[in-house]
Amino acid sequence: MLTSLKAATAVSAGALALIFATETFAADVTWNVSLWGKRRAFTEHVEKLAEQVAQKTDGKFEIVLHYGGALSKSRENLDGISFGAFEMAQFCASYHADKNPTLTVLELPFLGVSDLETEVKVSKALYEHPAVQQDLGRWNAKLLMPSPMPQYNFAGKGDAPVSVSDFDGMRVRALGGLGKLMEAAGAVPTSVTASETYQAIDSGTVQAAGFAPHAHLSFRVVEVADWWTKNLNPGTVHCPIVVNTDAYAALPDDLKAALDSSVDPALDHYLATYAKVYDKWWPELENRGVQQIEYSDAELAAFAEKAGPIQQAWIEEQTANGLPAQELLDMVKKTIAE
Repeated sequence: MLTSLKAATAVSAGALALIFATETFAADVTWNVSLWGKRRAFTEHVEKLAEQVAQKTDGKFEIVLHYGGALSKSRENLDGISFGAFEMAQFCASYHADKNPTLTVLELPFLGVSDLETEVKVSKALYEHPAVQQDLGRWNAKLLMPSPMPQYNFAGKGDAPVSVSDFDGMRVRALGGLGKLMEAAGAVPTSVTASETYQAIDSGTVQAAGFAPHAHLSFRVVEVADWWTKNLNPGTVHCPIVVNTDAYAALPDDLKAALDSSVDPALDHYLATYAKVYDKWWPELENRGVQQIEYSDAELAAFAEKAGPIQQAWIEEQTANGLPAQELLDMVKKTIAE
């Protein structure tokens, strides 16, 4: 009888300890993040953000990353944010330009962004503009931080486009302003998703894809590529991290401060991580015998000339939609120049 009592007491104590441990280590607030693909340089700032927030709050605020489109398709992440299906998400403005027209100013071709640090600076300035905040506010979304992307360049299969005219008739994976630029150059832009690009190029459905180096690696485009446009640098896409405004507003002040103060360290980590991508990129091109195309100044000027009408058309379209388009573009160019 005494033995049974001791055993029961031991079990009760163990159960009680488990309850206390659970209460001690369980997060007070848990946020879910909708991402696509797998962990890569493009998502390292979100990884770092989650790590920083957990450290600063002693685990009280947990940010859980969901890859592979587990929570939502990439093109539906903004919709998911709007009705609170998850608290944080990454998306690209070009996936649905009509839903976030103000952000597409950063996807206009040949803006002159020379490095990722400049892109971070320009993005932050844009996020502070009232028109941009109102634009994203329609989707219950608060812009948290950018995913700074290097200038896109094309990797493709088949005959290499050594001049502007060689893009004529070429089917290319190109979104946003980059897609419009390539269309102006005579190419045929398509909206193949990132995860479908390898198969599309391998099968000949698409002949080339415009990506930053990390994506050419992550989505295996480099494995089927014969050539790469080393210095075309026509533009890039803008892919912010947003949070649901209701979820953000509901955070206690200490957790909100932990989140906000983790953005800059997360971006610093992103930039450092991305610098290492090139340590893999150049040897990968060499090892696979990928032809690196360097265009002459005259060829680059021919490309750049096609950007002017595209920027002007964007201004006219967005102004007609009631947005301060000229003001936004001027601010962007001024920030880049500073």
